[in-house]
Amino acid sequence: MEKIREVLLKARYFLKEAWAELRKVTWPTRKQTLASTAVVLVVVFTLSLFLGLIDFGLTKIIKVLLG
Repeated sequence: MEKIREVLLKARYFLKEAWAELRKVTWPTRKQTLASTAVVLVVVFTLSLFLGLIDFGLTKIIKVLLG
């Protein structure tokens, strides 16, 4: 029974500390979040286009080589 109490006290302490740390976080504004999302989408689109072109080119080269 004492073991359970100790675990519960440790869990309570952890949650209290986690909540205190969350209060210190500087959360991004809506504008910052949208700007970051736009950057990620542009990078993903550009990379996927690049890799798609590489894949297409290598496929064509292999088809020519193998006849």
